[in-house]
Amino acid sequence: MGSVGVQAFVDEENLSNGTRIQPVSSTPKQHWKENGEKRQTSFTLGERLGLDELFTLNLWRASVGELLGSAVLVFAIDTIVISSIHTETKTPNLLLSFLIGITVTILLLAVHPVSGGHINPVISFSATLVGLISMSRAVVYILAQCAGGVLGALALKAVVSSQIQNAFSLGGCTLTVIAPGPNGPLTVGLETEQAFWLEFICTFIFLFASIWMAYDHRQRNELGLVLVFTIIGLVLGLLVFISTTVTGQKGYAGAGINPARCIGPALVRGGHLWDGHWVFWAGPAAACVAFYIYIKIIPSQHFHIVGYEKHDFFNVLRALGGSNGGH
Repeated sequence: MGSVGVQAFVDEENLSNGTRIQPVSSTPKQHWKENGEKRQTSFTLGERLGLDELFTLNLWRASVGELLGSAVLVFAIDTIVISSIHTETKTPNLLLSFLIGITVTILLLAVHPVSGGHINPVISFSATLVGLISMSRAVVYILAQCAGGVLGALALKAVVSSQIQNAFSLGGCTLTVIAPGPNGPLTVGLETEQAFWLEFICTFIFLFASIWMAYDHRQRNELGLVLVFTIIGLVLGLLVFISTTVTGQKGYAGAGINPARCIGPALVRGGHLWDGHWVFWAGPAAACVAFYIYIKIIPSQHFHIVGYEKHDFFNVLRALGGSNGGH
């Protein structure tokens, strides 16, 4: 999971071009649209995709922040998952959710100055659809996040016993487990369809209720980054609590809402962690698309995002089709 402090990238780009884009609320709508159309005609497909960023140190330095941030996130969250269950507390789900919320908030504050603080493929994919970052940056970030997830899982494997690894699957994302039954081992857990919809719903709520505050420069400036990141952590913790209690199914580890956190333990541990693993990617991806469609539907005067036109997904598609267009 993560947040989006990508405003720094947008502002630097606008300043280097000598054009600071004013907030939508202070710009006449028609004038803003005309200027937007004029600006977009000068963008090539390569510029919209951000291919030039692949040759800059800025991107690769930022990706290191994403890699390390994701590694720490996976190590910390998976440790919390194992500890909360292993200690046999009366309310492990509540403790788990609270600690995850705090962990995410702290890591967002730590990684934000380096890369914008995504540490979650959901954020990077959603941000590139909206147009806050280029597709090239999103791909590099997501690869770094997945690599970080693997490093975090390897670090956890190095410090826990094989017994705990077997019992808790390295704290990874699971739909089912093998449990002893009266007539032999039984597979218990959640149906794939249910898990998919939980991933979709929880991820959409995550984007709608908290990440939008980081996207919207007006809300971010009014609330401040610390409060925005705290809200993101609280919302994520609440969603973890809901997803782990609403089903009441043993074997289901709750909504992942972060594919990088799920793929790390799956690659390191393997086994049943791969059962239905696609759900932890397909659900969040579908939610990101749904959230993007929601953004395109709402009135444009409520779209307080600076510098999105260049990398907006619809505009990229238009460029692929040989035409340019505005929001």
